[in-house]
Amino acid sequence: MRLISAALLLWAMTGASSADPAMECGATAGSQVEIADCLAKSEAAADQAMATALQIARDAAGEVDTATGRAEARPALDAAQAAFLGFRDSQCAAVGAMFGGGSGTGIAIRGCRIEMTRDRTGALVRFGR
Repeated sequence: MRLISAALLLWAMTGASSADPAMECGATAGSQVEIADCLAKSEAAADQAMATALQIARDAAGEVDTATGRAEARPALDAAQAAFLGFRDSQCAAVGAMFGGGSGTGIAIRGCRIEMTRDRTGALVRFGR
């Protein structure tokens, strides 16, 4: 139960329901370099939160597998996570492509990755309950 509470707190701290990541980094006031640096830190925090939530979800899946005597929940979770990562990368590359190589491309890609990672973290937290 403590792990679940910790995961929920971690998810909330990553700003799972926050505004656009670029706006969080001061898109209206900061330079593109400053925004990119801020987004890099936000992405690292979102990735760490997702890794923590994934471990909690894996532990829960392992408990299901042990209780049922079947090894299905954890492999299914791992397959879903791998599929998510591939989809996230492809989706965010598509978002970046819509910028036509302009100077905001990297910011758009990173913002997309942060948003999708936060959403996935929320799903993992719910899975690990």
